[in-house]
Amino acid sequence: MGRDVYVVGVGMHRYGKHDVSRRDMHYTAGMAALEDANLSFRDVGALYTGYIGGNMLDGVTFAKDFGLTGLPVVHIENASATGSSAFREAVMAVAGGSSETAMAIAFDGRLGNMAAAGGPRRPTMDTNLLPAAFFAFWAVRRMHENGTTVETFAKIAAKNWNHARFNKYAERQADKEITPETVLASPMVAYPHTAMMACGAGAGASAAIVATREVALRLANGRPLVKVIASQMQSERYQPGHVFLGAIVGPSESTRITANLAYEEAGVGPNDLSLVHVHDAFPIEELMYYELLGICPDGEGDRLVAEGATTIGGRIPFSTDGGLIGRGHPGGPTGLAQIWDVTQQLRGESGVRQVEGARLGLAHMMGAGSVCVVHILQKE
Repeated sequence: MGRDVYVVGVGMHRYGKHDVSRRDMHYTAGMAALEDANLSFRDVGALYTGYIGGNMLDGVTFAKDFGLTGLPVVHIENASATGSSAFREAVMAVAGGSSETAMAIAFDGRLGNMAAAGGPRRPTMDTNLLPAAFFAFWAVRRMHENGTTVETFAKIAAKNWNHARFNKYAERQADKEITPETVLASPMVAYPHTAMMACGAGAGASAAIVATREVALRLANGRPLVKVIASQMQSERYQPGHVFLGAIVGPSESTRITANLAYEEAGVGPNDLSLVHVHDAFPIEELMYYELLGICPDGEGDRLVAEGATTIGGRIPFSTDGGLIGRGHPGGPTGLAQIWDVTQQLRGESGVRQVEGARLGLAHMMGAGSVCVVHILQKE
């Protein structure tokens, strides 16, 4: 990647179905990241701002709330991978030498309101298949081919709800432990997925600041350094038998390809990871990504769930902040929420959600269209 790049600050505005404006959420998350890094906005050399819904000028307009410094401001939009893509651009700016520090910030209102923000559209084949139906197809196919049960999907969703209980920025903060039975008893959305298996779709904002090693050392203040050791992005590739299934996440093989590129860049393997974040809009995704990321052999993801391996305290915790299901998925900022949690985990700042001895974290996001982004962060 060129120069070494470190995460020096992260910030969040709580995700949820609230009435806080997108501009106020943007400001809260950005200021939190600046304060976490002990930087002022005048120290930031470039800003990459991401959102899906909203107006053309929102990114540069909202940035003015931090100050008028003349820095470059670039709007990034890449569907659910918007925040991850903005983070990657910030990483590349520092790695490439154009900036000593760079900031990625993303925000969005509720996913359900985004279509209206873009105005009316003519219907096309790729917009007729809603995500709930697409992932239901994946799930039923998995049940047919592997014998996966609805109870397995419910266990994954319950795990993520329970991880979110202890994340103050999560959309879903249940007042008691959620059981698989509770998940299965919620209303059906698209068989086999119930409402509690579907991702939260409230509003939110997230931010991260990256910098060179020299800057990171100056700002560390006794905290461990968090280094970005891999940043990979791929768009959809043609494969024999390829069928366009709608602009949801594209072929599942995209995750395997992008992850393998990230492992190669970082010089690590899946067995080295301490925790993982994925695009878990529905539990079938998390289940499939266990295998596509190489955490276990193909067909053995169900066993990981049965063993509790992907729960905090297990061998390889997934979605330690609640993931898309528990923490929520506003769209644009979701990938940066993953970076927030991985950074906190590697610093040892996650409280009751802390993964003991966390040293290496992977953040994976899919974007409709279809793209895949994978980052690997390391405690130095």
